[in-house]
Amino acid sequence: MNRFINDNKDNWQRLEDLLGMIRGGSLRGLSRMEVRELGQLYRRAAADLAIARAETRDPKLIKYLNSLVVRAHGKIYRAEGDGVSIIKRFFSTELPQAVRAASRFTTISFLVFMVCAVASFALAYSDQTFSDMLGLGDIQTSAETDSRWWLSLNQGNQIGSSAILTNNIRVAFFAFALGVFFCIGSIYIIAINGVMIGGVLGVCYRVSPAFGTELVNFMVAHGVVELACIFIAGGAGMAIGYSIIDPGDLTRSQALKRNGVQAAKIVIGCAVFLVVAGVIEGFISPSSLPVYVKYATGILTGLAMFGYLFFAGRNPQNEA
Repeated sequence: MNRFINDNKDNWQRLEDLLGMIRGGSLRGLSRMEVRELGQLYRRAAADLAIARAETRDPKLIKYLNSLVVRAHGKIYRAEGDGVSIIKRFFSTELPQAVRAASRFTTISFLVFMVCAVASFALAYSDQTFSDMLGLGDIQTSAETDSRWWLSLNQGNQIGSSAILTNNIRVAFFAFALGVFFCIGSIYIIAINGVMIGGVLGVCYRVSPAFGTELVNFMVAHGVVELACIFIAGGAGMAIGYSIIDPGDLTRSQALKRNGVQAAKIVIGCAVFLVVAGVIEGFISPSSLPVYVKYATGILTGLAMFGYLFFAGRNPQNEA
């Protein structure tokens, strides 16, 4: 028994030390290596308790090991089951870190959108044949008759907001999910959205600059967050597709799994941001509020979103 105690007492003491470092009901007081070590020592202590019960008759040793195992079990599984801590960690650390890790693909997504949108605007503005090819006849008719279709959202904000939100999340999901086809699917969705938005604005400004300006005034309050989410989701999709093209030192399945987990976090975050954009688009964008309020809403929500994604959860050791 003395040999058994001497061989294992350092492990038990180390487990006690780690348990003493835990703050509250989470494992945030420990590093990743220490969390892994905690799990290993817990399993070893549980095995030692079984041995002590079977091969020794020392009640003090059994009581001590039982208490140690119970404490470790409570800390580990209470932390794992703490939904509030999981959600807090996701939004405070995991989501912004995942977005920053895919920033180069988000930048590509933004550039693809801008090139397509600017080109489509120029073509639709100068050539009606191009806008007809895009099927924007109804938009042109609305501009010619000064029919501001977006104002109808004020007649039923809850329904309008829900429909807009569903559509935005669907677009973001497709921009993400189709990236698995070697990035091409994400690029296609981003490009199509750029072509359509640029084309609509081109038609409106060609027919009536005042009407086009009214449309921009409608879009600006929600558009910053909404478009940013689509760029970010598209970037996440491209990250998955690129992991298949160039898995680096990992196998393709390993790279796909690693980037897939990160990309899924991004899409969940985008869905939350799009809820905010959908509410703004249903309630503020079509309202009679002054134009400067709508511009301020778009600018401030954009600054808040990008500030959060850029600064939150920064860890110099993990993000060089």
